[in-house]
Amino acid sequence: MLKDFKAFILRGSVVDLAVGVIIGAAVGTIVTSLVTDVIMPPIGLALGQTDLNHFLVVLKQGTPPGPYATIAAAQAAGAVTLNYGHFIGTILAFVITVSAVFFFFVKPVEKLQRLAKAGKPALPITKECPFCYTEISPKATRCPNCTSVLASA
Repeated sequence: MLKDFKAFILRGSVVDLAVGVIIGAAVGTIVTSLVTDVIMPPIGLALGQTDLNHFLVVLKQGTPPGPYATIAAAQAAGAVTLNYGHFIGTILAFVITVSAVFFFFVKPVEKLQRLAKAGKPALPITKECPFCYTEISPKATRCPNCTSVLASA
């Protein structure tokens, strides 16, 4: 059973998935920092607040009643808020992450795969046995029909 587990773990798709998750987590951290620390502050400043993450709609006032400068202040007062600024930041982080993955990982890999396919001639699906003239696998060393030994490919 341990041998089967080792074979499963070392399969290419499992290793690729693990690498993808690790790279995705690293890229996600970088993009989150980019959005919250670099992109959102200028947008918030242009819209009249210091941080877009503090844009909120108070659904129910807390004690003391608002206005509240930050989400933390509203939550401390017990107010119920709709935090649309944070939601916009999360959407921006998602769009940037997806774009980065697409343009820096997916497109280059597709291009490499196309180049690899273009450089290799396609292998024939079958070949003909020189003794009985039936179609056989191109890797065959012995004809399954007439049992003749075939020359090495």
